[in-house]
Amino acid sequence: MSQARSDLAELVAFRSVADPAVQPPEECRKAAEWVAGKFRELGFDDVTASETTDGSLAVHGSAPGPEGSPTVLLYSHYDVQPPLGEDEWESPVWELTEGENGRWYGRGTADCKGNVVMHLTALRALRQVDGAYPVNVKVIVEGSEEQGTGGLDDFVPENAELLRADAIAIADSGNAVIGLPTLTTTLRGMAAVDVSVAALESAVHSGVFGGPAPDPVAGLTAMLASLHDEEGNTTIDGLDNSGVWEGQQFPPEMFRDAATVLEGVDLIGSGSVSDMAWARYSATVIGIDIPSVADSANSIQASARARITLRIPPGGDATESSGALVSHLRSRVPWNLEFKAEVVGNGNPFAASQGGPAYRALQAGLEEAYGKEMITIGQGGSIPLCDVLQETYPQAEIMLYGIEEPQCLIHAPNESVDPSEIEHIALAEALFLKRYAEIPA
Repeated sequence: MSQARSDLAELVAFRSVADPAVQPPEECRKAAEWVAGKFRELGFDDVTASETTDGSLAVHGSAPGPEGSPTVLLYSHYDVQPPLGEDEWESPVWELTEGENGRWYGRGTADCKGNVVMHLTALRALRQVDGAYPVNVKVIVEGSEEQGTGGLDDFVPENAELLRADAIAIADSGNAVIGLPTLTTTLRGMAAVDVSVAALESAVHSGVFGGPAPDPVAGLTAMLASLHDEEGNTTIDGLDNSGVWEGQQFPPEMFRDAATVLEGVDLIGSGSVSDMAWARYSATVIGIDIPSVADSANSIQASARARITLRIPPGGDATESSGALVSHLRSRVPWNLEFKAEVVGNGNPFAASQGGPAYRALQAGLEEAYGKEMITIGQGGSIPLCDVLQETYPQAEIMLYGIEEPQCLIHAPNESVDPSEIEHIALAEALFLKRYAEIPA
């Protein structure tokens, strides 16, 4: 674990946001080189940082196991979300810092640099104890997952033999709570849509023209409000949002704590927390282009724009769902405002493998590492690559796990990781690889 901490400190220091408008591309390149170097140290051959169609670098390589042994592909990503306001952080964003609670803070400590380090820790343990790997191991570490620009999505089918495996371990998930071994079995998909409304050729004085002149901000607000009913259920014309989650339930109080819901504020929706988060559509307005309060003037704006992300439950289709969202909003444009919409991203939902030899081996590894029975959950987030892997390797078992429990605050200020999760998940992964070599198909 001392080596794991050292590795994570080095990797967190790279400002590897895969958006040149936020951080220099050099930061991602240096992070990719660091990742490649670490896997070379662990005996991986032909480790390469290949440029993908979106300009990001995907690090890949392989290490042989015994002849006839199965092949496991390990996945993670080294790019991270922007800090989202460095003044909101209680510690330096790009410096691994240990808090009084023992957690390690810094951008990417959990999502997903911590999972890269977890892979390294598991493989290092196997090398030190056994001197070799029990199975053939391949690795692919992505450089633009957080941007959703599809570089690796294109790379996989174009290099199918390079990454072909019997089992694929996606380390970009985590336990339901600290210390409870968990596999994620479903992911919601996501569609992102930009909508804009315009009323005027330019902004005009709200005192002189307010009243008869239409306010596009008010019009857009009314359109966005139509996406939810009074209970908070997402209500989009043409989409059935009555799904029910049949597996383990997410306790409401645990969800409130994980989501940092303020005391006295209600959870929304007519279903259970698990229904709402894992089995139903949810629409979220993630950005609006209008002047900030600090920059505002007594003006009616000429136009307004918003980005809506729609999470899509298993069984839904991203293209159909984004089309339904656009049609729903178009039908509610007030005052004949000029309306435009653009679908800026689509990713289908995903259902993971369950019950095969790799699944059984991973379950055994998780339960031995934690000393507890494993549970399975859904996940509200989306990983479009999972669908690409499933389409490219239909016979492979795909499993999702990792170190990202709810207290990590991934994608938010003050992201952190509990080092015990790196320790236990790394142990579980090492045990999984050993057991998978032994378990009958």
